[in-house]
Amino acid sequence: MSYALLRPILFSMDPEQAHEKTLELLEAANNAHLLGFIYSKQALPTECMGIHLPNPVGLAAGLDKNGAYIDALSELGFGFLEIGTVTPRPQAGNDKPRLFRIKQTHAIINRMGFNNDGVEAMIANIERAKYQGVLGINIGKNATTAVENALDDYIYCLERVYPYASYITINISSPNTKNLRDLQSADALSVLLDGIKNCQMRLATSYGFYVPIALKIAPDLDLGQVDDIARTVLEFDIDGLIATNTTLSRTGVESFAHCNEAGGLSGRPVNHQSTLILSQFADRIAHKVDLIGVGGIETGELAVKKIRAGAKAVQLYSGLVYKGPGLVMDCVQALTGDYYSQQNNN
Repeated sequence: MSYALLRPILFSMDPEQAHEKTLELLEAANNAHLLGFIYSKQALPTECMGIHLPNPVGLAAGLDKNGAYIDALSELGFGFLEIGTVTPRPQAGNDKPRLFRIKQTHAIINRMGFNNDGVEAMIANIERAKYQGVLGINIGKNATTAVENALDDYIYCLERVYPYASYITINISSPNTKNLRDLQSADALSVLLDGIKNCQMRLATSYGFYVPIALKIAPDLDLGQVDDIARTVLEFDIDGLIATNTTLSRTGVESFAHCNEAGGLSGRPVNHQSTLILSQFADRIAHKVDLIGVGGIETGELAVKKIRAGAKAVQLYSGLVYKGPGLVMDCVQALTGDYYSQQNNN
């Protein structure tokens, strides 16, 4: 069944139920060896954070919080997967309902609150998976951990997932964990990244291999905050920056149902702001730090715009909800065409 036929059925369900059902259907299709026939894999080799990506189109964190569907998702043509956000201990997240569609603008509002089964459950899922490709692991702090003790949670997760990850993302930008975004302030970020960098180097020595660290930031930043974050990322030799997470803004959805629900807005309406923030960071740090663009990509053309704004790679999430898995190859093909067009013009 094509996604165009399946989508009305999924959209008749509660959004969180539809999310779970979609993953179950993907898993069933993968177990029946169908996904490889339906979705092709196209190569566009890319280097990002020192990692070889088969293509620069990845899955954003949040779709597979526990790494339970890695094998199925890997069959959709992604060049890399990012799972999580995972926390040291299991947590239920915020009360339901906590996920809302704004179909008129291809947007989603979520206040999930890092619901996940904990880092040990994720590791067990990774160990069961057959996937051998590029795997990013997105880590966060538990809701019950005071923000001044957040480093302890990040260090715990970093130590546990290090041998399983191709890269590790430090999530300090979700709006759905109280005070988490306070960690983006200059002083707090310096303390956090100092501890994380020291841990990374210690683990690299212990394991004999280096796993890059990326920082995921919010789109709701002014130029002063961009300058502070850019300076701190450079100071502590962070390997990558993922721009951006969801926004607290409701620009573009003000007149629609659910627009006043608390949480982060993703999808088409966040694209402009997330790309603007991406370009601002690119101007400041792209010479030393690789950028990954995420936020509102629902066409191949929008993926190309992220790359032209300074990203080395892109990630998809909300666009998959509205356009289906075929969006992955649409983006790879558009980026391939743009790459060869650029080469021919040089």
